[in-house]
Amino acid sequence: MTQSRPRRILHAAAGWTDVTNSYETRGPGSLPQSGEGAAGQHWTREEVKLVVADYFAMFESEISGRNYNKTLHREALQKLLTRSNKSIDFKHCNISAVLSELGLPWIPGYQPLHHYQRLLVEEVERYLDRLAEIAGQPPRKTRHQAEPAKIFVDAPLRRPGEAKVLERLIHKFDPAERDGRNRALGQAGEEFVLEVERSRLHAVGRTDLIKDVTWISRDLGDGAGYDILSFDPATGGEKYIEVKTTRGGIKTPFFLSRNEEAFSREQPKAFHIYRVFEYGEKSRIFTLRPPLEDAVSLTVSTWSASFR
Repeated sequence: MTQSRPRRILHAAAGWTDVTNSYETRGPGSLPQSGEGAAGQHWTREEVKLVVADYFAMFESEISGRNYNKTLHREALQKLLTRSNKSIDFKHCNISAVLSELGLPWIPGYQPLHHYQRLLVEEVERYLDRLAEIAGQPPRKTRHQAEPAKIFVDAPLRRPGEAKVLERLIHKFDPAERDGRNRALGQAGEEFVLEVERSRLHAVGRTDLIKDVTWISRDLGDGAGYDILSFDPATGGEKYIEVKTTRGGIKTPFFLSRNEEAFSREQPKAFHIYRVFEYGEKSRIFTLRPPLEDAVSLTVSTWSASFR
């Protein structure tokens, strides 16, 4: 496997060169000296700039399918910073957390860790225009690796005000609107759920129901108020599944149409939202049931203007 050389670790990839090159050319002389920035002290802006630049250099390799080595990247950073391996990895995980809350993809292996500083958010913002473009592209055809039983996880709990530090960026890059416009992503998520539902029925011996699982939004259009018709394996009762898909993390917001919300009230026992998140080889799902306002904050985002 070909690996990046340490002297080239902090070079930016296409689209981010203007941001990262300026930090690399400064070298360690621009960073705090004589123990400044050591363990136990707050990260300085220059330190954060370097770590964020390094993260996005790796990210470009990740999405381009090029080989890279996290250890070599970390070693190159340590030549410029007075920080431990653990501290650098933690900061990379903080960056993943910011991206996850914005509904953007992040580097596998750097699991999101929250409680990040505002300074980190400011530096990550410099890269977001390019990253939002990537997130808005159609998803690649992928093979989902997890077994159906391992795909489902518990829904996150409501924590009002938790992401206040990101509130402005969430409005600016609006992950719900971006995912809603990405029709190819939505269709990919619906197809994934269709496969999951058929696999679940097969796994419990309800092969009699599999042939009736239907992709409603594709076959009949979007007006039904849900996307997939499936069945409860225990009772055989109908399940009306509305699918919401994102490449982002578990707490990425999503759009719910007036028709979908109304249908959830009409069919409270049969309606399910399947939230597909981190869409890709390791896609996961959590489910929501009516009354939806008990699980999520519902905010009116558009108004219909008329002269009646």
